[in-house]
Amino acid sequence: MGSQSSTTSSSPPGFVRGTLAVLAKDLRIEASTREIVVTAGYFAALVAIMASLAFATGPETTTRVAPGALWLAIVFASILALGRSWQREREESALLGLLVSPVPRAAIWCGKAVGVLGFVLAVEVVVVPLVALLFHVDLPRVIGPLALVMLLGTVGVAATGTLFGAMTVRTRARELLLATVLFPLLSPALLASVAATREIFYASMSGQAVDMSEVSDWLVLLGVFDAVAVAGGLAMFGALVED
Repeated sequence: MGSQSSTTSSSPPGFVRGTLAVLAKDLRIEASTREIVVTAGYFAALVAIMASLAFATGPETTTRVAPGALWLAIVFASILALGRSWQREREESALLGLLVSPVPRAAIWCGKAVGVLGFVLAVEVVVVPLVALLFHVDLPRVIGPLALVMLLGTVGVAATGTLFGAMTVRTRARELLLATVLFPLLSPALLASVAATREIFYASMSGQAVDMSEVSDWLVLLGVFDAVAVAGGLAMFGALVED
Protein backbone atom coordinates (compact mmCIF):
# COMPACT_ATOMS: atom_id res chain seq x y z
CA MET A 1 0.00 0.00 0.00
CA GLY A 2 2.75 2.39 1.01
CA SER A 3 4.88 1.46 -2.01
CA GLN A 4 1.97 2.07 -4.33
CA SER A 5 1.38 5.59 -2.94
CA SER A 6 5.11 6.30 -3.15
CA THR A 7 5.19 5.21 -6.77
CA THR A 8 2.17 7.32 -7.60
CA SER A 9 3.55 10.44 -5.93
CA SER A 10 6.88 10.13 -7.74
CA SER A 11 5.45 9.41 -11.18
CA PRO A 12 6.04 12.00 -13.91
CA PRO A 13 3.34 14.66 -14.18
CA GLY A 14 0.79 14.22 -16.94
CA PHE A 15 -0.09 16.74 -19.61
CA VAL A 16 -2.63 18.68 -17.54
CA ARG A 17 -0.51 18.78 -14.40
CA GLY A 18 2.55 19.80 -16.40
CA THR A 19 0.61 22.56 -18.17
CA LEU A 20 -0.72 23.91 -14.88
CA ALA A 21 2.76 23.79 -13.31
CA VAL A 22 4.32 25.83 -16.15
CA LEU A 23 1.38 28.24 -16.16
CA ALA A 24 1.53 28.70 -12.38
CA LYS A 25 5.26 29.47 -12.60
CA ASP A 26 4.69 32.22 -15.19
CA LEU A 27 1.76 33.68 -13.26
CA ARG A 28 3.75 33.80 -10.02
CA ILE A 29 6.61 35.62 -11.73
CA GLU A 30 4.24 38.09 -13.37
CA ALA A 31 2.36 38.67 -10.12
CA SER A 32 5.60 39.63 -8.42
CA THR A 33 7.03 41.77 -11.23
CA ARG A 34 4.03 42.88 -13.35
CA GLU A 35 6.49 43.73 -16.09
CA ILE A 36 4.73 42.07 -19.04
CA VAL A 37 1.20 43.35 -18.50
CA VAL A 38 2.26 46.85 -17.45
CA THR A 39 4.83 47.32 -20.24
CA ALA A 40 2.70 45.78 -22.99
CA GLY A 41 -0.42 47.58 -21.77
CA TYR A 42 1.33 50.94 -21.72
CA PHE A 43 2.72 50.37 -25.23
CA ALA A 44 -0.66 49.26 -26.62
CA ALA A 45 -2.42 52.25 -25.09
CA LEU A 46 0.19 54.59 -26.57
CA VAL A 47 -0.29 53.10 -30.06
CA ALA A 48 -4.08 53.50 -29.78
CA ILE A 49 -3.81 57.11 -28.62
CA MET A 50 -1.35 58.04 -31.37
CA ALA A 51 -3.58 56.44 -34.01
CA SER A 52 -6.62 58.34 -32.75
CA LEU A 53 -4.75 61.64 -32.93
CA ALA A 54 -3.19 60.98 -36.33
CA PHE A 55 -6.33 59.73 -38.10
CA ALA A 56 -9.09 61.84 -36.55
CA THR A 57 -10.88 62.63 -39.83
CA GLY A 58 -14.54 62.39 -38.90
CA PRO A 59 -17.25 59.80 -38.18
CA GLU A 60 -15.89 57.35 -40.76
CA THR A 61 -12.73 57.00 -38.68
CA THR A 62 -14.54 54.48 -36.49
CA THR A 63 -14.93 51.90 -39.24
CA ARG A 64 -11.85 52.72 -41.30
CA VAL A 65 -9.18 53.27 -38.68
CA ALA A 66 -10.34 51.94 -35.31
CA PRO A 67 -10.14 48.19 -36.18
CA GLY A 68 -6.60 48.56 -37.51
CA ALA A 69 -5.53 50.72 -34.57
CA LEU A 70 -6.94 48.18 -32.13
CA TRP A 71 -5.28 45.14 -33.66
CA LEU A 72 -1.97 46.89 -34.32
CA ALA A 73 -1.83 47.83 -30.66
CA ILE A 74 -2.60 44.26 -29.63
CA VAL A 75 -0.17 42.54 -31.96
CA PHE A 76 2.75 44.81 -31.02
CA ALA A 77 1.93 44.34 -27.35
CA SER A 78 1.87 40.58 -27.99
CA ILE A 79 5.39 40.70 -29.42
CA LEU A 80 6.58 42.41 -26.24
CA ALA A 81 4.78 39.86 -24.09
CA LEU A 82 6.14 36.90 -26.06
CA GLY A 83 9.69 38.22 -26.07
CA ARG A 84 9.74 38.83 -22.34
CA SER A 85 8.00 35.55 -21.54
CA TRP A 86 10.70 33.56 -23.34
CA GLN A 87 13.50 35.82 -22.10
CA ARG A 88 12.68 34.62 -18.60
CA GLU A 89 13.32 31.05 -19.71
CA ARG A 90 16.73 32.03 -21.08
CA GLU A 91 17.89 33.52 -17.78
CA GLU A 92 19.89 31.13 -15.59
CA SER A 93 19.18 28.23 -18.00
CA ALA A 94 15.54 28.05 -16.93
CA LEU A 95 14.53 26.59 -20.31
CA LEU A 96 17.06 23.79 -19.91
CA GLY A 97 15.56 23.05 -16.53
CA LEU A 98 12.11 22.75 -18.09
CA LEU A 99 13.36 20.51 -20.88
CA VAL A 100 15.11 18.05 -18.55
CA SER A 101 12.14 17.93 -16.18
CA PRO A 102 9.60 15.08 -16.48
CA VAL A 103 7.00 17.53 -17.84
CA PRO A 104 5.88 16.58 -21.38
CA ARG A 105 7.21 18.93 -24.05
CA ALA A 106 3.70 19.65 -25.31
CA ALA A 107 2.67 20.62 -21.78
CA ILE A 108 5.51 23.17 -21.64
CA TRP A 109 4.25 24.78 -24.83
CA CYS A 110 0.64 24.69 -23.64
CA GLY A 111 1.48 26.27 -20.26
CA LYS A 112 3.50 29.03 -21.91
CA ALA A 113 0.79 29.67 -24.51
CA VAL A 114 -1.99 29.89 -21.92
CA GLY A 115 0.16 32.28 -19.88
CA VAL A 116 0.78 34.54 -22.89
CA LEU A 117 -2.93 34.37 -23.73
CA GLY A 118 -3.76 35.54 -20.22
CA PHE A 119 -1.24 38.40 -20.37
CA VAL A 120 -2.55 39.65 -23.72
CA LEU A 121 -6.18 39.36 -22.62
CA ALA A 122 -5.30 41.45 -19.57
CA VAL A 123 -3.87 44.11 -21.90
CA GLU A 124 -7.03 43.97 -24.03
CA VAL A 125 -9.19 44.67 -20.97
CA VAL A 126 -7.54 48.09 -20.91
CA VAL A 127 -7.02 48.72 -24.63
CA VAL A 128 -10.47 47.81 -25.95
CA PRO A 129 -12.37 50.32 -23.76
CA LEU A 130 -9.70 52.93 -24.53
CA VAL A 131 -10.13 52.45 -28.29
CA ALA A 132 -13.91 52.53 -27.87
CA LEU A 133 -13.60 55.83 -26.02
CA LEU A 134 -11.16 57.40 -28.48
CA PHE A 135 -13.10 56.36 -31.59
CA HIS A 136 -16.61 56.80 -30.16
CA VAL A 137 -17.64 53.15 -30.32
CA ASP A 138 -20.80 52.16 -28.46
CA LEU A 139 -19.06 49.35 -26.61
CA PRO A 140 -22.05 47.96 -24.64
CA ARG A 141 -23.91 47.45 -27.92
CA VAL A 142 -21.15 45.35 -29.51
CA ILE A 143 -19.34 43.83 -26.52
CA GLY A 144 -20.56 40.26 -27.11
CA PRO A 145 -19.53 39.81 -30.76
CA LEU A 146 -16.39 41.89 -30.23
CA ALA A 147 -15.31 39.74 -27.27
CA LEU A 148 -15.69 36.61 -29.41
CA VAL A 149 -13.55 38.07 -32.19
CA MET A 150 -10.94 39.29 -29.72
CA LEU A 151 -10.73 35.88 -28.05
CA LEU A 152 -10.40 33.92 -31.31
CA GLY A 153 -7.83 36.35 -32.70
CA THR A 154 -5.79 36.38 -29.50
CA VAL A 155 -5.72 32.57 -29.27
CA GLY A 156 -4.12 32.42 -32.71
CA VAL A 157 -1.55 35.08 -31.82
CA ALA A 158 -0.64 33.39 -28.53
CA ALA A 159 -0.44 29.87 -29.95
CA THR A 160 1.65 30.79 -33.00
CA GLY A 161 3.81 33.28 -31.12
CA THR A 162 4.60 30.84 -28.32
CA LEU A 163 5.74 28.21 -30.79
CA PHE A 164 8.07 30.47 -32.74
CA GLY A 165 9.13 32.35 -29.64
CA ALA A 166 10.73 29.10 -28.50
CA MET A 167 12.61 28.95 -31.78
CA THR A 168 14.13 32.41 -31.27
CA VAL A 169 14.85 32.19 -27.54
CA ARG A 170 18.54 31.36 -28.04
CA THR A 171 19.20 34.15 -30.56
CA ARG A 172 20.45 37.64 -29.73
CA ALA A 173 17.99 39.71 -31.79
CA ARG A 174 15.01 37.79 -30.45
CA GLU A 175 12.29 40.44 -30.82
CA LEU A 176 13.37 41.40 -34.34
CA LEU A 177 13.58 37.79 -35.53
CA LEU A 178 10.30 36.90 -33.83
CA ALA A 179 8.48 39.80 -35.47
CA THR A 180 10.01 38.99 -38.87
CA VAL A 181 8.88 35.37 -38.68
CA LEU A 182 5.61 35.90 -36.88
CA PHE A 183 3.90 38.71 -38.78
CA PRO A 184 3.66 36.86 -42.13
CA LEU A 185 2.36 33.75 -40.37
CA LEU A 186 -0.25 35.75 -38.47
CA SER A 187 -1.49 37.67 -41.50
CA PRO A 188 -4.57 35.43 -42.12
CA ALA A 189 -5.69 35.74 -38.49
CA LEU A 190 -4.97 39.48 -38.33
CA LEU A 191 -6.79 40.23 -41.59
CA ALA A 192 -9.80 38.19 -40.47
CA SER A 193 -9.79 39.88 -37.05
CA VAL A 194 -9.60 43.37 -38.54
CA ALA A 195 -12.35 42.62 -41.06
CA ALA A 196 -14.66 41.16 -38.41
CA THR A 197 -13.98 44.07 -36.06
CA ARG A 198 -14.71 46.51 -38.89
CA GLU A 199 -18.16 44.98 -39.44
CA ILE A 200 -18.87 45.12 -35.71
CA PHE A 201 -17.80 48.76 -35.42
CA TYR A 202 -19.90 49.65 -38.47
CA ALA A 203 -22.96 48.28 -36.70
CA SER A 204 -22.08 50.39 -33.67
CA MET A 205 -21.73 53.54 -35.78
CA SER A 206 -25.03 52.96 -37.57
CA GLY A 207 -26.88 52.19 -34.32
CA GLN A 208 -27.90 48.71 -35.46
CA ALA A 209 -27.56 45.33 -33.81
CA VAL A 210 -24.59 43.30 -34.99
CA ASP A 211 -25.58 40.86 -37.73
CA MET A 212 -23.53 37.77 -36.96
CA SER A 213 -23.98 36.51 -40.53
CA GLU A 214 -21.77 39.41 -41.63
CA VAL A 215 -18.86 38.13 -39.54
CA SER A 216 -19.52 34.37 -39.59
CA ASP A 217 -17.06 33.69 -42.42
CA TRP A 218 -14.31 35.59 -40.58
CA LEU A 219 -15.09 33.70 -37.37
CA VAL A 220 -14.80 30.37 -39.21
CA LEU A 221 -11.44 31.43 -40.65
CA LEU A 222 -10.23 32.41 -37.18
CA GLY A 223 -11.43 29.10 -35.74
CA VAL A 224 -9.59 27.12 -38.41
CA PHE A 225 -6.43 29.17 -37.90
CA ASP A 226 -6.61 28.62 -34.13
CA ALA A 227 -7.08 24.88 -34.55
CA VAL A 228 -4.07 24.62 -36.89
CA ALA A 229 -1.96 26.82 -34.61
CA VAL A 230 -2.76 24.78 -31.49
CA ALA A 231 -2.24 21.45 -33.24
CA GLY A 232 1.03 22.68 -34.72
CA GLY A 233 2.25 23.91 -31.35
CA LEU A 234 1.49 20.63 -29.63
CA ALA A 235 3.13 18.61 -32.41
CA MET A 236 6.17 20.75 -33.28
CA PHE A 237 7.32 22.31 -30.02
CA GLY A 238 9.42 19.33 -28.98
CA ALA A 239 11.33 19.33 -32.26
CA LEU A 240 11.94 23.09 -32.18
CA VAL A 241 13.55 23.08 -28.73
CA GLU A 242 15.86 20.13 -29.40
CA ASP A 243 19.54 21.07 -29.41
